[in-house]
Amino acid sequence: MASIDEKRGTARQPKRGVPHGLWLRCTGCKETIFRSEAEKFFNLCPKCGYHFYVTAKERINQVLDTGTFEEWDKDVLPTDPLNFHDNKPYSERLTAEQKRTGLSEAAVTGTGMIRARRVAFGVTDSAFIMGSMGSVVGERLARLVERATEQRLPLIIVSGSGGGARMHEGILSLMQMAKVSAALARYDQAGGLFISVLTNPTMGGVAASFASLGDLIFAEPRALIGFAGPRTIMATIRLELPKGFQTSEFLLEHGYIDRIVTRDKLKSEIARAIDYCGK
Repeated sequence: MASIDEKRGTARQPKRGVPHGLWLRCTGCKETIFRSEAEKFFNLCPKCGYHFYVTAKERINQVLDTGTFEEWDKDVLPTDPLNFHDNKPYSERLTAEQKRTGLSEAAVTGTGMIRARRVAFGVTDSAFIMGSMGSVVGERLARLVERATEQRLPLIIVSGSGGGARMHEGILSLMQMAKVSAALARYDQAGGLFISVLTNPTMGGVAASFASLGDLIFAEPRALIGFAGPRTIMATIRLELPKGFQTSEFLLEHGYIDRIVTRDKLKSEIARAIDYCGK
């Protein structure tokens, strides 16, 4: 039997779907929002202010004056010193992460201007092996601190590292905690100003070393900050953490951080702090 469309001599039109990626579900308020609306406002939810993930490149564009960033040490690249294998060789994992993220490592460092004030600037990106601190991340950050010391520049490091020290490099990764911290001690003795910005997530060896050593410590709202995360604690000692534990708000209340700063105000707050401290 002929269909109604065939009797009418018309062709059935395919249904028009919603373009992929047009909408975004907010992790904070669970509302569905236009992706473009969030992206044009620092990747914040327009309804509740939830801070979505942003890449290292986006961080640089948001914090530094347009066109002023000059990258340092991009030729310092990771290797596989332990010939490490889990479900794939570490060397293959590095190559895959570099291709997927467009980054050569989890840390990007350099210099730029913030409201016409020159600074040394570093950022870690959780997209690259959870922003974990391997030997190259530590080396780039240590060199960043040393250049800031030599050039007497304010130092800004934005941490987004959920992986802590990188297990694929063993003790070579763990020693980066001490190396970067020692460079920061020398920077402090030289009278430098270090502003540490903690974002979601900042965990493990990163939180236990340079991220917590700022003269001023800013954090984004509702960021997860700590050493072992809730899932790790539950899996190891079967302890459920108090509600809100390891969040920016909890840490501000207990004196671990100095201020919670929303992403859209971060640039101005950093510039104000530099001026206030006379740097």
